[in-house]
Amino acid sequence: MLSSSPAPSQEGAAVPSSWAEAASSAALRHYRSLAKKGKPQGRESTVLAAILLSAPQDSHSLTVLSMGTGTKCLGASMLSARGDLVHDAHAEVIARRALLRLVYSEIGRGAPPDWLVASGDAGRWRLRDGHCLHLYITQLPCGVMPVPPSQSDLPRKQLNSMNVEIGFVQRKPGRGDTTSSMSCFDKITRWSVVGIQGALLSHILEPLYLSTITIGQLPDGTPERFSIKNNIKKALDARLSSLPTELPPPFKMQKPKVFEAPVPPTEFQQIPGDVRLLTCGYSICWNKSGLHEVVLGTTGRKQGTSSKAAHLPSTESLVCKRRLLEAFLSLEHPLVRQLKCEELSYRALKDTAHEYHHALELLRKAPFFGCWRAKPTFVDSFAVSR
Repeated sequence: MLSSSPAPSQEGAAVPSSWAEAASSAALRHYRSLAKKGKPQGRESTVLAAILLSAPQDSHSLTVLSMGTGTKCLGASMLSARGDLVHDAHAEVIARRALLRLVYSEIGRGAPPDWLVASGDAGRWRLRDGHCLHLYITQLPCGVMPVPPSQSDLPRKQLNSMNVEIGFVQRKPGRGDTTSSMSCFDKITRWSVVGIQGALLSHILEPLYLSTITIGQLPDGTPERFSIKNNIKKALDARLSSLPTELPPPFKMQKPKVFEAPVPPTEFQQIPGDVRLLTCGYSICWNKSGLHEVVLGTTGRKQGTSSKAAHLPSTESLVCKRRLLEAFLSLEHPLVRQLKCEELSYRALKDTAHEYHHALELLRKAPFFGCWRAKPTFVDSFAVSR
């Protein structure tokens, strides 16, 4: 098993703030408390992402709400029309979906979590005053890019050894079969506009925005003239500045503050060199309400699924679209009961969140997002029995 102790700080690397230390320590401490099932073995590595909550009493005392690991996503030819597969098993996406599952679970018990409060808007809930949501990632999200010095430099720019293009949304890389999943940085940018709650929960929740993003430093220090904090901030600012200043309420543009955390433990480092890089194929899905499962990122189903059982409901992850839709429709909430009167597909139910859909359309029409790839229609056309 790889060492879980952080690597020493590199000369020239940014000194982590007390906030970054607190966020990374809380996430890594909780990760270490989990069983080894789904964790990297031998020379494998992975990415860890966690969504944390701070309260006004002590902003540095953080509660881990959800957590995900993983680096895999399905190719376009493997996408499911039944909503029963996890198409994108990157850590940031899994952590967000585990948070959605947490909200469904706690509201389904008859009361929202203590960090939500009634908003007075048609029975919706909102984040309680003084409480903030935060994202920690052990490394740069895929698709992150620096901002060019001028708009004329947009077409092709590279950042030293980072080898990424500038300016436009990107699909996630994949071996062989092309993926249809947009990069994690693109999704994080979208969350700054429409929130992390998604379309379905927008029926009963006001937007949930991230206040901070904390990212682990590179193990060998940052490339010359590259700052995680500064470049992500510039990239977000440039992208979001192309959007209309007015969004349909209750949506707004919220740019999270960015922090650099200490270098993460060895199992979260992908270090190039003579040794072949091996990435763990599993994604751990965890949340505070009791979810703890492992998904195989190359199949989109739970770990241990045999080929004979590949289409059984028991192999479906609780964070796949079908299970999240079931959780939504099971809620005893007036706004959800109204929707139960009609036989609507997953796509149609998302589209009936009109303010969310309008804000998302404004995002996709903005210059930086004009290349956002729409999902194939069939992947969201499924419905579930009531």
